[in-house]
Amino acid sequence: MASSRVGIAIVLSASALAAPLAAQEAACGGKGAGGQWIGGAQDASDIATSEAYAEQMALVLNGNAYVALFSVSMEAELRIEAAGRGNGDPTLTVLDAEGAEIATDDDSGGNGAARIETALQPGDYCAVVRSFDDAPMTAFVRVGRTEMEALTPGTGSALETTEPPTQEAPAQSCADGRDLGVLGETPLTYQATAVEAPYARFTLEQSTAISVTADNPDADPTIKFFDPDGALLGDNDDFDGLNSRIDLSTPLAAGTYCIGLDAISDPDLPIDVAVSLYDSEAALADLYARGEAAPPLDGSTAITDLGVLANRVRKDVQVGSDTIWFSAVLDAPGLLLIEAIASGQNGDPWLAIFDDLGRQIAQNDDDGQGTNAKIATRLSAGTYLIGLKQVGERSGFVRLAMERYIPAP
Repeated sequence: MASSRVGIAIVLSASALAAPLAAQEAACGGKGAGGQWIGGAQDASDIATSEAYAEQMALVLNGNAYVALFSVSMEAELRIEAAGRGNGDPTLTVLDAEGAEIATDDDSGGNGAARIETALQPGDYCAVVRSFDDAPMTAFVRVGRTEMEALTPGTGSALETTEPPTQEAPAQSCADGRDLGVLGETPLTYQATAVEAPYARFTLEQSTAISVTADNPDADPTIKFFDPDGALLGDNDDFDGLNSRIDLSTPLAAGTYCIGLDAISDPDLPIDVAVSLYDSEAALADLYARGEAAPPLDGSTAITDLGVLANRVRKDVQVGSDTIWFSAVLDAPGLLLIEAIASGQNGDPWLAIFDDLGRQIAQNDDDGQGTNAKIATRLSAGTYLIGLKQVGERSGFVRLAMERYIPAP
């Protein structure tokens, strides 16, 4: 059953790039114009006599509708469903051959999916799928008799248990997502593409603060996090470069939670996903490594002390994607010019300066004339922290140059 589903989806999604299969300009009183036969052809779309359900992948853009055509040659009890990928929220309407509305639905499939179960007389029909908020959406549309396998879990708990998904039949909701088990001291990890495992769930046996990460910058993953009732608790795209992370530093109640996984660049690339206990010290160190906060001057973080700045300082350093830190003292107010100049063609340095209390004064990535970084700012006398890193996964030598200008008396 599952393998036939994938075959249909591949054929139809490929053909959608060319002329629609058996386009019926007059279908459903003209309301089904541009529709595609759900079975790939008219004679394969009689659901009353088919041996298996029929399914298509629907791409809904620019507020338009996606129309799947099907027929029944004898009276039949049918289930028509539409389930969006990621946070897609489809609506579903069934029309008869004249365009009259037979039924419409939004969320009866559970988890935002649409589901209609109805008895239909012999004839041709249209299943019209739209995006609830007109946002771009990819969805699966399935038409089958009620005794056939359902696409959606139906209304009820968002985490209702169903048969586990297979590689050929990816999960369409938290209900049939990958079960990671119970979170303990050891992180729960898995690797999968966003197509293979768009959902995964895990259980907390006691109140716990957690972190969720999704890593593979080539895929550019995004993650969403849902509570046991299906409510969205958080989402993230680019936390660390193109990787994603959600920190739930306030302890969550015991229960079963869900991760929604997607990818912006390539949903077919593997993504490393991990759920772990929230570590406040590691989270703070991560802030320092990304340059989003300055470390304290207490020796807990490596900081190169440049002492009292002379008129000009130049230093060549090896630096990668983690921020390295320097401290410098100005013994009089003035203007400080800081430059980070890459050695080689692929460098892309980043600079930031903070005062000794950790307040950011200035930050720069590209100075407007290339990928080098430059900061020019007026400063009072005092101690300052300078953060230097390279954007993305780059690594190499960077020349850190500082020039100090003191106002004339």
